[in-house]
Amino acid sequence: MENASDFGNVSSLVKEFLPVALSYGKMLIVAILMLVVGFWLIKKVVLALRKVLLTRNIDSTLTPFIISLVTISLKVLLVISAVTYVGIPMTSFVAILGAASLAIGMAFSGTLQNFAGGVMILVFRPFKVGDFIEAQGYMGVVREIQIFNTIVTTGDNKTIIIPNGGLSTGSLINYSHMPERRVDLTFGIGYGDDIDKAYAAIKAVIDRNEKIIKDQPGREPFMHVGNLGDNSVDITVRVWVESANYWDVFFYMNEFVKKEFDAQGISIPFPQRDVHIVKD
Repeated sequence: MENASDFGNVSSLVKEFLPVALSYGKMLIVAILMLVVGFWLIKKVVLALRKVLLTRNIDSTLTPFIISLVTISLKVLLVISAVTYVGIPMTSFVAILGAASLAIGMAFSGTLQNFAGGVMILVFRPFKVGDFIEAQGYMGVVREIQIFNTIVTTGDNKTIIIPNGGLSTGSLINYSHMPERRVDLTFGIGYGDDIDKAYAAIKAVIDRNEKIIKDQPGREPFMHVGNLGDNSVDITVRVWVESANYWDVFFYMNEFVKKEFDAQGISIPFPQRDVHIVKD
């Protein structure tokens, strides 16, 4: 009899909870389908958004940031919709989400700082995609500004991922911000060489390079003796170029001034010492 009563109790429990289980099971299946279809649609929407931004010539600095922000926002909304459909009250969900956000925020404070740094970079624009910068111990061309990181490519084609938090708060040099840059050079000649002859040789090298700015007011080439060193007379040379031509002119001047000095018989001294031997 006890077995019969137990079986009856189980049967009543099954009859009582089976409709509830079936109802929640259906909602859970629908919620899972919502997530699967929703993530697929979000992927399509993001691809379409990327095409629109590219065809409308939106600033390349903003494009990755906008796409990342839209993707994360749509996914969060989709998850909230699925959870709400299952029947979890929004008040409870918001409370749980708030507590989770606090814990996650404390655990990932650096990540949130990087997000805030990305927003600051986009607002104040210390650099943009395509600029050559030096920051956080690295130098390179900015390829992409994402929500949390900035992607930089070095001169030897290494990819550097720099967190936005440090970029937004630390010191940074933007070599591409100004349209023109000054190339500073120093050439040493011997004390027995003619300074005016050295000036003429350097000027001849400058005149042959069309990338050097020569006629703009305040941008004329500069040549003067900058130092009387231990072994040489150091001539300081300053020329202005467009920022994109900086390294071309820098290497050109070093190479062809040396060749011109050789052709003109002007020496470039090296460190030397006179040794006097005294015999008793």
